[in-house]
Amino acid sequence: MVDVGGFVANAGQMLTSFIEQSQRVISITYKPKEMEFRQMAFTTAIGMLLLGVIGFVITLVSFVYR
Repeated sequence: MVDVGGFVANAGQMLTSFIEQSQRVISITYKPKEMEFRQMAFTTAIGMLLLGVIGFVITLVSFVYR
């Protein structure tokens, strides 16, 4: 027989722990300043562009060697 009460108590304890940890993380986060946001957006855009170029070059090479 399965101990359902123990499972429910453990799930409740895990949920409480998760909520406490989430609150701790949220309390130390902050809204980035405009310059910091622009720098992150620019860096992300450069990375996405680089990945796209690499994928395009691989596709071109694969068509050449067919």
